[in-house]
Amino acid sequence: MTAAITWHPRAPRPFTLVLGTNEIASAIATKLTGAAFAVVMSHDVFPPVIRRGMAFHDTLFGEFCDLEGIAGERADSMAEIARIHAEPHKVAVTELHLTDIIASRSPAVIIDARMQKHRVTPDLRGVARVTVGVGPRFEVGVNCDIAIETHPVDTGSIVSQGATRLADGRSRALGDAGRERFVYSDREGIWHTPVDIGTRVYKGFQLGSLGGQPVLSPIDGVLRGIARDGSRVPIDVKLLEIDPRGRHACWTGMDERGRAIGSNVVAAVQQLMRAVRANVHVSVNV
Repeated sequence: MTAAITWHPRAPRPFTLVLGTNEIASAIATKLTGAAFAVVMSHDVFPPVIRRGMAFHDTLFGEFCDLEGIAGERADSMAEIARIHAEPHKVAVTELHLTDIIASRSPAVIIDARMQKHRVTPDLRGVARVTVGVGPRFEVGVNCDIAIETHPVDTGSIVSQGATRLADGRSRALGDAGRERFVYSDREGIWHTPVDIGTRVYKGFQLGSLGGQPVLSPIDGVLRGIARDGSRVPIDVKLLEIDPRGRHACWTGMDERGRAIGSNVVAAVQQLMRAVRANVHVSVNV
């Protein structure tokens, strides 16, 4: 990869829209902010965010969220987004929809990091100078300019031609647990839980209820992620995650996966922006 773009301190930071408020979207937002991009994150209700200790999501509910020195702040208008962007180490987090934002200001970069593994992904090319798709169902030249792989066998790699891998139900190993460390919703309903992320739990312990039906911990460990109390949950999405690694369990901050994805998003965006300025085709490799 060639050298990164150096921005003049007085030059306006590229206005960048990240779709999603999950931990991957948050890692991307953190890395981009550190690379002198002005980032706004747009929340999408699907799927629910579970790794909230590793994300800016709870900023929307008045909680303080910080990742590696970058702080999230809720914004309810474009004026508030502009105010937040006046501070170089802040990310704006909003419930404003994509269409609300682009009606007021055209982003230089759009990154779809909603991780909607089984939904049709919209083609956002033309809405911004650079569009990046993160995760399954993205194809370069069809619905994005560049894509980033999130599949466990190739996490973080830049896809400059072709499509990303489809979701296949495989989960990367965490300690000695794979897919069995998650609980998926078996119905639609309102989710209720009294349990906080970081709590030590045991197999069979009730962690909450969905539509009035109890939901139990699948294994022993530490609660790494859980949908927020009161969330409306669709069927067949992740409700919670258990980290089985004992004292090595981690439920806050940025993990290795998020760091790899976020860093390569920054590298790909910077390379593509250089190419746009030069008006040339480029193939991105690392």
